[in-house]
Amino acid sequence: MMKKIQTFLMLCFLSLVLFAFTSEIQDKWVVPDKYISMKNPTDPKVDLNIGKSLYDKHCKSCHGKEGYGDGPKAAELEGDLGDFSSEEFHAQTDGEIFYKSYIGRKDMPNYEKKIPVEEDMWLVVNYMRTLKE
Repeated sequence: MMKKIQTFLMLCFLSLVLFAFTSEIQDKWVVPDKYISMKNPTDPKVDLNIGKSLYDKHCKSCHGKEGYGDGPKAAELEGDLGDFSSEEFHAQTDGEIFYKSYIGRKDMPNYEKKIPVEEDMWLVVNYMRTLKE
């Protein structure tokens, strides 16, 4: 009887560990390969003011003026909003940033209808690249 209880407790413990591990994996962004290698079709030096304007309209309320994730709506959201000035953010490809910004997930909304011209989202990506410290 004691052996069965020990086995049961061990299985419960392993289940909890496995659950914690898989929930951590699920919280990471999974960007499809086609986006990781996707090239930005816009010139980052052209139309930067359009990217800033779109960022101000659609992104600043959550991500903040400087991209620190400290906008006025940030407290209402779950999870990490990211820091667009960080090395980790800038280590991503333009395609990864495009996917995360345009397709979204969870609290990050999908912008395919709000910004229907993909080139405009690429301009936002270019602007976000200027938010370095």
